[in-house]
Amino acid sequence: MSNDVIAQVYPWQKNVWDALTGRFPKMGHGLLFYGKKGCGKDAFAQYFLTWILCQNRQLKNQPCGECGSCQWLKSDTHPNYVHITTDEDNKKQNAKIKIDKIRDLQPFVQQTVDGWRVVVIEPAEALNTASANALLKTLEEPGDRTVIILLAEHYLKLPATIRSRLQHFALDRISAEQAEVYLQQNLPDADLQMQQLLMNLSNQMPLQAIELARSEWINLRQDFVNDWQKLVKQKNMPMAIATKWNKALSFSDFSQMFEYLLSDLICVKLNQAIKNIDLNFSDLPDQYNLESLFAIYTELQQSKKFIEQNVQANLVVDQLCIKLMNI
Repeated sequence: MSNDVIAQVYPWQKNVWDALTGRFPKMGHGLLFYGKKGCGKDAFAQYFLTWILCQNRQLKNQPCGECGSCQWLKSDTHPNYVHITTDEDNKKQNAKIKIDKIRDLQPFVQQTVDGWRVVVIEPAEALNTASANALLKTLEEPGDRTVIILLAEHYLKLPATIRSRLQHFALDRISAEQAEVYLQQNLPDADLQMQQLLMNLSNQMPLQAIELARSEWINLRQDFVNDWQKLVKQKNMPMAIATKWNKALSFSDFSQMFEYLLSDLICVKLNQAIKNIDLNFSDLPDQYNLESLFAIYTELQQSKKFIEQNVQANLVVDQLCIKLMNI
């Protein structure tokens, strides 16, 4: 988990928090916290592990923030906490957690120490076959007072053998009312249409919605749609338009914006509801058939891999604009 995650329990997670802390320490040693991106599972896990390790946890149902253990966690030097993720220099989409990292857990979970020990593994989907098999042994024979927490966005990607040895807790069960209240508190300037738009684009996850509200591209979507329409109708200046967008946005932001717009065009063709409810696509959907749109979508996913291999982003956007014009 990144150091900038603020440990906390969000309103929609309170029932899970009460269930876990109410059962402690009789809750099993393997826990799976799962939920969509933007539900706050990292913050919840950080708060829960802080509570488990806190030396004053009995006083109230939250970590004290002041004892030696809480201070160690703040300085990222706690001897009884291990965090396992993909290598720092390998943050690519399909990066894996290597078996060595799981094997290195064995001495930690078997040792005898005062207090509790906590291991957090995330994203759990990054376990490969070898590291998942190694983890099975650890889950079957953990030491006393050891809690192993796995964090996952798509928990069904985990092997069934791993899933069956964990207690599952969904952290993304958010009612419309909870989301609305949270957005009103944290985005007081957003009107109802803007709130609805942000929730549409964030898979109905309020934390993700707030992140999107701060993104550069959110207010540039109609401008890009207008340029897209020019490309299709006037059949010229693809390089000028590509240069404009290469300067306006990073490739990461541009591809995120474009993917949402492309998905909406596909939705129009399939008579499904669109997410960008505030945009005018005009007759853009009529210019493409479904096969073409899916081909562009596939190419976009491929281009993300090219960027990871250090292909220049401007070349990718150049090619995309030419493709959009020539369909």
